[in-house]
Amino acid sequence: MGDSVRLFSTRSDDYAQFRPTYPKPLFDWLAEYSPRNSCAVDIAAGTGQATRPLLAHFSRVIACDASLEQLTASSDWLSAHRFAAQAERLPLRDGVADLIVIAQALHWFATPTFFAETKRVLAPDGLLCAWCYSLIRIDDPLDALIDHLHGQTLSGYWPSGRASVDAGYSDIQAPFATLEPPAFAIEAQWDLPQLLGYLRTWSAVKRWQQAHGQDPLLKLEAEFEQIWGNPGRTRRVRWPLHFVAGYPSL
Repeated sequence: MGDSVRLFSTRSDDYAQFRPTYPKPLFDWLAEYSPRNSCAVDIAAGTGQATRPLLAHFSRVIACDASLEQLTASSDWLSAHRFAAQAERLPLRDGVADLIVIAQALHWFATPTFFAETKRVLAPDGLLCAWCYSLIRIDDPLDALIDHLHGQTLSGYWPSGRASVDAGYSDIQAPFATLEPPAFAIEAQWDLPQLLGYLRTWSAVKRWQQAHGQDPLLKLEAEFEQIWGNPGRTRRVRWPLHFVAGYPSL
């Protein structure tokens, strides 16, 4: 079992509860730019944050993940088909997919083998779209505290793939001509417990906790509360999205 699978398998319930949902206009765009709306495949689907919105646009939606725990953490999969598999070895027939999406996961397996596998599974004119979201943004004082947690407290505890997320996937060289989707972002209204619950899903938080035997957020929680004010007050939170997208066979 790889490091990423171990990390996310042990936090499946938290992922299902706290990970943000992607914006509806993104899935409208994916449906419009896919050659057909027969079959979409969500690779490294996790608990289905990107899978479920695809059901509104595609006749058949398939979700796969290397972690069986992730795929079974949520019961709200509706009509999506699920199976456990490595991203580089998909048990799917050639040319079955009009669309392949990879949400917040391409950095774990952006290899020539993976891109060759997606080209095999995609229809000849099929669309591949991978995205990641950068650090959550709220306001300057809270952003500074989040940046401190990310860049200083957790320094040395991020898995190697995290550097690609921090770079907005600009370091990933796709073996096909890429296109630039519109400037999508995730937005939500969260209270402080939701923010802290989300931060505790970070892979580096888990690694730090395993190394030190305590929660790295405990020391910062009072500072978050001081800046936030009433913990039940909601604030707008935002994550800009970054993409690797295109038609691998064109």
